[in-house]
Amino acid sequence: MKYRKIVNGKFIDRPNRFIAHVEIDGVVNTVHVKNTGRCKELLLPGTEVQLEESDNIKRKTLYDLVAVNKKGFGWINMDSQAPNKVVKEWLEGKDYDYIKQEYKYGDSRIDFYMKKGNVEYLMEVKGCTLEKNGVGYFPDAPTERGVKHLRELTKAQKLGYQCAIAFVIQMEGVTEVRPNIETHPEFGETLEIAQKAGVKVILYMCQVGRDTLEIIREKVQE
Repeated sequence: MKYRKIVNGKFIDRPNRFIAHVEIDGVVNTVHVKNTGRCKELLLPGTEVQLEESDNIKRKTLYDLVAVNKKGFGWINMDSQAPNKVVKEWLEGKDYDYIKQEYKYGDSRIDFYMKKGNVEYLMEVKGCTLEKNGVGYFPDAPTERGVKHLRELTKAQKLGYQCAIAFVIQMEGVTEVRPNIETHPEFGETLEIAQKAGVKVILYMCQVGRDTLEIIREKVQE
């Protein structure tokens, strides 16, 4: 996945979950934040960030905040649209007969439906941007939607689908993702039930470039 044009800036503050103030070349700009999560451990005053410049002159904000340089760790892509894009690229490089995004199943829309021969697959994708001591955690805020999707996958697995929840690790150097039970205990409990039912937990390790994000390794986490 490649961004159109990346510029560097310095984070100032975030008045709400949709916008932030960022200094670019000495000028304070209001930018769109491509992640509605809290990201409080990432978006600290003075932190170096990367922004994608839009080519849409009618937009209210010219830039999208897509990555942040976490002190002592490195660059973290925090674009919430990126995980599905890189997973789509990854899946298209495999030998599935059919791939469909936003697949309607039960009361939910699951990110990916795949078919290979007579085997049907369902995959829900989550982006991981929260890191503590070299370990990734999800979610960074309570996610009732995430719990709902896990329950749908658990039901589907029991009906014969091959189901998985995939965590796209939007940073380098992290090879494990744990449920953030301090923030949302129910997500951790539901994930455990799903795994016991046979739902796989897949980790996608990524390479984070200045203007790219690419999956370089897939791992099934026990």
